[in-house]
Amino acid sequence: MYDWLILNGTLHDGLGSSARRADLAISGGRIAAIGDLSRVEAAHTLDAAGRWVCPGFIDAHSHSDAYLLVEPSAASKLTQGITTEITGNCGASAAPRFGGYELPSDWRQQTYPRPWRTVAEYRALLAECRPAIHSRMLCGHRNLRAAVMGTAPRAATPDEVRAMVRLLDQALDEGAAGVSTGLVYAPAMFAGRDELLALCRSAARRGGLYATHMRSESARLLEAVDEALDLARSTGVRLQISHLKTSGRRNWHKIGELLETLRRARAAGTDVASDRYPYTASGTDLDILLPEWAEQDGRDAILARVRDGTTRARILAEWAESRTDADWDTVWIGCTHAPENAPFTGRPLREAADAWHLPPPEAALRFMDTDDLYTGGFFFGMSEDNMRRILAEPWIMVGSDASLRAPTGPLAADHPHPRAYGTMARYFRLALDELRLPAPEAIRKITSLPAERFRLSGRGILREGNWADITVLDPSAFRDTATYAKPHSFCTGVAAVFVDGTPALLDGKPTAARAGTYLD
Repeated sequence: MYDWLILNGTLHDGLGSSARRADLAISGGRIAAIGDLSRVEAAHTLDAAGRWVCPGFIDAHSHSDAYLLVEPSAASKLTQGITTEITGNCGASAAPRFGGYELPSDWRQQTYPRPWRTVAEYRALLAECRPAIHSRMLCGHRNLRAAVMGTAPRAATPDEVRAMVRLLDQALDEGAAGVSTGLVYAPAMFAGRDELLALCRSAARRGGLYATHMRSESARLLEAVDEALDLARSTGVRLQISHLKTSGRRNWHKIGELLETLRRARAAGTDVASDRYPYTASGTDLDILLPEWAEQDGRDAILARVRDGTTRARILAEWAESRTDADWDTVWIGCTHAPENAPFTGRPLREAADAWHLPPPEAALRFMDTDDLYTGGFFFGMSEDNMRRILAEPWIMVGSDASLRAPTGPLAADHPHPRAYGTMARYFRLALDELRLPAPEAIRKITSLPAERFRLSGRGILREGNWADITVLDPSAFRDTATYAKPHSFCTGVAAVFVDGTPALLDGKPTAARAGTYLD
C-alpha cells in the first residue's frame, strides 16, 4: 500500500531523457516505484492524464530566506511548481546577524517570530515555522563585512579579513551552501582581491560555492567576469555568476564575447555556471541610481545627503553628466512607502515626474526622500535577444531573483517585480514556444541542473529512492499572469506539487500541508 499513486502522466525524469508514459508511486516521502502501476494500491491517487510529471522545480537564485519566516506557505512559489529555493544571494542573507548588519529594507519592515543570529539559529526558527518548500541558504558577504567593520567604505585590513573568514567558516559548518557577494552595492564594492580570495578559499575548503552579483553588469561587464573567473581559478571554488546579463543598450553588443569567455573557461576546466530570470527589467532599490559616493555609510547618511541642498545638487549634476533623458525612461517605480506615492507603483518614473511637474531625476530624489529609501525600482535595460541567447546555454539555470510573495497577509502590501510570481511559467513558455528547446532539456535546466550545482542530494531527478519532490502540470496551460502593474497574480497550469511526498498543492490550490525543510 503506497501513500500516493500518480497515474497516466507523461514523465520527465529531469535528466534530459526522452519523456515517457509512466506511473509513479510515493511512500514515506520518497519515490517508491516508477512504471506500470495500474494494479497496485495506494491511500490516494492522482490521475495525471494529459499532464507532465516532473521533478519539483528549483529556483536557483532567490531572496526568500527572511520571508519564509513570515509567509511559510510560499504560495507564489508553489503555483510556479517550485519545491526548493536557493536563498541568500547577492551578498545579503538572513543569517548570520552580528554587529552592524541590518536586514535589507524590504525584510526590515516585517515582524518575525523571534530574533536569531547564527545560521544554526535561523535554521531552528525556520523549522518551527514549517515552510511549505525546501531551501538552502548562501552566506551573504554583506553580513560578514557589517559584523566586522560596519559600513566602512574601504578595503578590509588583514585582521578584518581573518575575522570575516572565521564567521564564514562557522556559517558553512552550520549548513550554509557557500558565500555570495553583491559587489555593485555599497560597501561591498570596496572589497579587494585579497578579501574575496580569502572568502572563496574558505568556501572551497568546505565544498561550498561562490555566487556573485558581479562588480558590473554593464560598462565593465567583461572586466567583472574576468575578476570572477580569476577568483575561481585561484581558489578552486565553484563559481556561480548571478543573473547573467548585458545591462544597458550600449553594452548589448558584448553578449558574444561574454558567452565565449565563459564557454572557454568551462572548456578549460573552470567550474563556472550561471542563472538568469526570463525578464528584461531588473529590480532592486531605487537608490541604486545614486552615485557611488552618495551610497556610503548606511541609510541615515544616504538620506541626509538626499535631503541636503548641497549634496542633492551634486547628485543631480553628476546624473546630468552620466544619464541621458532616454535612460530615465527605462526606470519604473516598484514598491513605495509613503501613502502619497502609492498611485505610482508599477508605473514609469516619468509619469510621476509629469504629475509633480519635475524632471525625472528630481522625481527620483523625491521618492527616495519621502519613502525613506524604501522605494523599489524596475530598470528596463536588457535585450530580449540577449536574454534568449543566455537562457539557451546548457549551463544556465533559472532563478527568479525574487522573494516569495502572497496576495494577502503581511506581504500583500508590497509591489514586487512580476518575477516573484511568474518566473518558471514565463521561462517554460519562452523555452518551448520561442527557443524551441526540447521539452526534456527545458525541464533539466530547472531540476537536475540546479540540484547538481547546489549538491541537493536525492533531488531534481525522478528516480526510485529519491525524495518525492514532484510537480504535475498541464503544459498547454502553464502560463504566467503577473505584470509590472499587477504583480500579485498566480501562474496557471500547475495541478499538483509534492514536497517530500506531501501534497503542498492539489487541484491547482495550495493545501495546508507544509513539509519543507532546510537542505544540507
